[in-house]
Amino acid sequence: MELDEPKEEYSPVLPPATPACEPTRIDHDEQAAMDDGHSGDVSMQSPNPPAPNNRQKYNLSDVLDGRADHLLTAVTGHQEHISSLAPVAGYASSNEGDDIDADDVARQEGYCVECDDVPATGRCDVCNDDYCQVCYHHQHRKGSRKLHTLQVFPRAEPSRSPGTTPATKATSKPMGSPGSSSLGLPSLTAMTGAVAGSKSPKAGVLSFLDRYRTKATAPDSDDDSEDQAEQPEYLTPAPTSVRQAIASPDEYMDRSRYIPLRLEYIERKYVRLIASALDISEYTDKIDIHVVSNKPKRTVGQIKELCQILSGLVVAADYKSGQELFQSRDFAENETFYQQIFELGRRHKVMNPDKMRTSYGKLLYMLMDSQIPEITEMLGFSCVIPIKTVYSTLEAKQALNVLSDELMPVATEEIVADGKSRGHVQQEIKKKERAIEYLARKYGHAAAPPELIRQCLYSIGDNNAFLRQNRDPCDKMLYYLTKYFAADKIEKQYSLGISAGKGGARLTHNHQRQYHYVFQSLTLWSMVLHDFYKLWMLAEADLLDSGNMYRLRDTGQGLNRVQHAPRVSRLMHLILSQAQAKVGTWIGSSVIHLGDHNVPNAFMFIDKYNQISRILGPVVLTLDKIGEVAKEPALRRHAFDGSGSDNWFDAGSCIDGRLTSAWNWCSKVESKLYFPVFLLTGFTGFDGEMS
Repeated sequence: MELDEPKEEYSPVLPPATPACEPTRIDHDEQAAMDDGHSGDVSMQSPNPPAPNNRQKYNLSDVLDGRADHLLTAVTGHQEHISSLAPVAGYASSNEGDDIDADDVARQEGYCVECDDVPATGRCDVCNDDYCQVCYHHQHRKGSRKLHTLQVFPRAEPSRSPGTTPATKATSKPMGSPGSSSLGLPSLTAMTGAVAGSKSPKAGVLSFLDRYRTKATAPDSDDDSEDQAEQPEYLTPAPTSVRQAIASPDEYMDRSRYIPLRLEYIERKYVRLIASALDISEYTDKIDIHVVSNKPKRTVGQIKELCQILSGLVVAADYKSGQELFQSRDFAENETFYQQIFELGRRHKVMNPDKMRTSYGKLLYMLMDSQIPEITEMLGFSCVIPIKTVYSTLEAKQALNVLSDELMPVATEEIVADGKSRGHVQQEIKKKERAIEYLARKYGHAAAPPELIRQCLYSIGDNNAFLRQNRDPCDKMLYYLTKYFAADKIEKQYSLGISAGKGGARLTHNHQRQYHYVFQSLTLWSMVLHDFYKLWMLAEADLLDSGNMYRLRDTGQGLNRVQHAPRVSRLMHLILSQAQAKVGTWIGSSVIHLGDHNVPNAFMFIDKYNQISRILGPVVLTLDKIGEVAKEPALRRHAFDGSGSDNWFDAGSCIDGRLTSAWNWCSKVESKLYFPVFLLTGFTGFDGEMS
């Protein structure tokens, strides 16, 4: 069954809004004032909507085609007409004539006023609001609020029935009655106006969710055969590539600042040397401990020991180059060599997150210590230089014009073979290679030879491959979420609702609230991974800042280096605000842990978000392959195919030969395409437990 392509380009990131649609940043005090009933003062600046027909109903296609836009921007007086549209997006309208803000509906006694997911632990004596511990410290971490005091409540769990959220408790009418908030989330009017100052109804959650709705959920066209129409929906895989990595020439110029330059052949040899030296090093075991001895002296000794190991490995790999290192016993005279080899290790790790998983931390921590002024003075040289990027390389060679060429998308795209014929793939490869050669000849000159231009183009292509491997699983999970689940429809035995204390859950969400909670989480992850190279570069800048010292603390998970990360924090808050503006509302807390006992430093932050693709990748791979497994009944065919021997007497169709072929299939199941499905369902083997 072929995948029906969506009408719009599939992307969890909406197109840039016009200046009139940019979200307005509201601080906590202003937000509190709005929540107290002043939200009506904010003008939507929308034209007077035409008087709607009370009997007219609209479906999803009407909303997407714009025939119901006037209803989405309607004023409060027309909410009885908007309520007919609410089930389309999975939201229910508020009670007729009710001006209560969406956040006021959700805030109930006993739960945190900020995140609404966690029971409140106390009340601020000045703000007079209930907070959980995390949100209180986040809202009162600086300024005059830092002087406030939290009056801790007695330890008592607020009563809430399973599957019921504060929003559902706020409804005064029976669920399903006219004007009631049947599913307990903000009304459609509140959601479409969530982005302050927006004139477009598509700025809200409705159009954002509908971007993921494809024709696959509708009846197939008459081009499909009857057999294809009768096939189950799980045969439809997610799109192979859901969106372009880089969309415009200006974005090439910006993103190239954070794309590392691909390693040359000779440089890969030195990367293996630095990785081997770090594998046998015990740097963190001897430095990050509480001892009374002189730590700067120990640190300098360990750094010099690592440099000596590197020098010895260089001699073993390249005797001529190693001889030059040993001509002088002074480490300072070999400063350039050590700076370059440490930079190669860092650059290699950024481009290949699955490499150096145990040794990269040692390298960064060693470089952190080498940046301490006292250590640098004792060493006599610096170990750190900036990572070579595509932008810095082209800028130094005066060849930045190549990034503005119209052939850049063709020369840097990743060729994916899924669902394409061999001839089609070969045609795309030749087209890409011709574009690379044309750009190399056009922009190559004496200072920037064509080979360097090719290297930069391949580096940008590596970034596209990185995004497909790491970011696209988030987009595919969004595709599966919106295709097989709906916020306003709960299928029997497939509810997403969770209740605190059941199954290890610590939150209480009904089906609709959990649907949007997962949706916004995947959207945020996708946006983080889209700018992951930039985050990684800023993380290294925070870690290796000589003015940003760390503290060795017991965080509950052993001794860790706790260090502030202002650069990463600023970018993460920017990404979070963009995600909140795009999804229209935010469920749960917006606290970003960074530089505390949860995420001690920027290195831990990068390592944490590196796990997203390792978690979602296998899940997406399994979901993509389920359709292929369902098409071919392998057990019924190959478990009874007469195999298991090389003659017709020992195997075949005889009585015991039937079991032989089944046993043969079991012995080869690990090589089958559907084996991940077995593992996903808890399969450990056919032999059971051996006593």
